[in-house]
Amino acid sequence: MVNKPMIAVAAVVVLAGLGAAWYWHSRSTQTANAPVAAQQAPPPSEPAIEHPVPQPGEAASQGPLPALGESDPAMKDALAGLAGSDAVMQYLVPDSIIRHIVVTIDNLPRQKVAVGKRPAVSPPGTFLADGDELHATIDPNNFARYQPMVAVVGKLDMRQLSQVYLRFYPLFQHVYQDLGYPSGYFNDRLVQVIDSMLATPQPSGPLELTRPNVMYVYADPALEARPAGQKLLLRMGPENAAVIKAKLKELRSIVTAAPPKH
Repeated sequence: MVNKPMIAVAAVVVLAGLGAAWYWHSRSTQTANAPVAAQQAPPPSEPAIEHPVPQPGEAASQGPLPALGESDPAMKDALAGLAGSDAVMQYLVPDSIIRHIVVTIDNLPRQKVAVGKRPAVSPPGTFLADGDELHATIDPNNFARYQPMVAVVGKLDMRQLSQVYLRFYPLFQHVYQDLGYPSGYFNDRLVQVIDSMLATPQPSGPLELTRPNVMYVYADPALEARPAGQKLLLRMGPENAAVIKAKLKELRSIVTAAPPKH
């Protein structure tokens, strides 16, 4: 990964050196009547990086990164070392893993997440609700669909996971810029998304549903208007959501020194 703050420092040093050279050269050649050259406006600066990724540490000693199109085997091996090969085979999509991760993370604070771009397979079974199409609530048995996957996440060592993230970070950054953010910084987006997920409200009782069309929606318009990532946590149930939130807080504390906003 290119360290943008260091680029800025290097640019200042280079420009200062060029400016000094020009100054001494012009003093030796200019006449009293020489016109003053018009100053050009400085180029627009790139957006400031709010959360630069930490140094990769142990990840830096694992050799060169594969090309993005050849990164799936390395990602599978790295994640299998954390969660086990069975969990990777069961829950992880087999192709374009980094691209699926980046696209999904970028979409979680939006209203919808593209199903075909998710990095993990959907939980088995179908969505369960109690009631009819006009008045229903989420069936608590629905939460059990997510428990096996949440159990895997709950056992992850987030510091080891962060080392995988930092090792492959240049590829995450490359994909994020390809999405249409040429000046974007993926780690900043990741922190924004984590903060959005942590802002998911804690329901005080059963969540009311209605079914105007094929799919159930939250009867409360304020809940239905919430980001897709928050609605996913609500659909998982409070216990599963608490596990995911705890792991997100751990990851956030590693990839940035700033405390969460929520």
